[in-house]
Amino acid sequence: MIDHERVAAGNPVSAGRLLLLVRRGIAATRRDLIRVTGLSRSTVTQRVDALLGAGLLRESAGEAEGRGRPAGALSFDEGFGHVLVAGVHRDRVELTAVDLGGRELYRRSFDMPVAAGPDPVLGAVETELGRLVADSGIDPARTVALGVGVPGPVDVAVGRVMQPPVMPGWHDYPVRDRLAARLGVPVFVENDANLMALGEQRANWPGVPSLLLVTVGSGIGAGIVIDGRLYRGIDGGAGDIGHIRMYGHDERCACGAVGCLAAVASGDALARRLAALGKDVTSAVDVRRLVQEGDPDAIAAVRTAGQLAGEVMTTVVSVLNPEVLVLAGEMAQTNEYFVTGMRELIYQRSLPRATRRLRVVSTTLGDRASVVGMTELAVDEVFAPDAVDARLGNHR
Repeated sequence: MIDHERVAAGNPVSAGRLLLLVRRGIAATRRDLIRVTGLSRSTVTQRVDALLGAGLLRESAGEAEGRGRPAGALSFDEGFGHVLVAGVHRDRVELTAVDLGGRELYRRSFDMPVAAGPDPVLGAVETELGRLVADSGIDPARTVALGVGVPGPVDVAVGRVMQPPVMPGWHDYPVRDRLAARLGVPVFVENDANLMALGEQRANWPGVPSLLLVTVGSGIGAGIVIDGRLYRGIDGGAGDIGHIRMYGHDERCACGAVGCLAAVASGDALARRLAALGKDVTSAVDVRRLVQEGDPDAIAAVRTAGQLAGEVMTTVVSVLNPEVLVLAGEMAQTNEYFVTGMRELIYQRSLPRATRRLRVVSTTLGDRASVVGMTELAVDEVFAPDAVDARLGNHR
């Protein structure tokens, strides 16, 4: 379970801390806040009234308990503002506007290869975001943050992509600083697998203390959530499993090395293998289509790729001992063939203790996982207790 004491810890009279308790579902009424924090009724009333006055909280005036929501139920006002999300993929960019609860308000996408470099890609993002805001009719003054997801390692302390294997020209580019200067809102840059992991954990597994997500599409990556928080490593490199070398393989990887997991088990690797057999396939999307059509060669290749990924995941599972392992990306939509192959190897080669409580599942959020994750990340930062207290002028 998530450590509620850690979530509740901090300045006991902080209105921002009370908002966090409500947002995380730890407290739903003023009475809950008094019970969880030990504060007096008058102090809770003062802080809650300040949050209500600022529009950050809502309090129901519903029927008595037993009919609908109980009277006096508190909730975070998810209509207070919105988050803009830019998902930068290898060959396209997806832009989404969502409310603070992650509900989609508007979406648009455009073709743009990430290999074009940061200046063309980010220039197009800036232009298209302006069009999205204009076309959707949302109030730009209520934009609380912009989140940018990228297919490479990110040093979130500086908002820069660091040594990305599939993003030529992006290394150490000031993505966050450029977009913040242009748009005038807080900007958060994060690895796409990390965002998917956070989205899955918050939406589907909120009580799970350790979750691992593996995404297999054109490449392979992983995101790690421990105690409700992303684990990124010292500089954003955690989860970069696609470039672990596989014994006995000499396929050339996009990173320049040979035998990487991504070079032998990703959707692009499978596409190359099936194309060599004469199949009409050029991408991970085509591989998924062939599997769904029942092509025996595609099914066999996908299952074998899952087993190869399972070889790597056996070590990862033994190190992290997660409760849930989620498969995402195009290979999560291959009628369970990839995840079955992966699960097979993990359970065969791991110690029973490492897997006795492990659940290996496919994503239920699909493409929405990264948007949900970015919304959660942005809201956590923008409405962190200290930031809320500063907004209210309350530093006690």
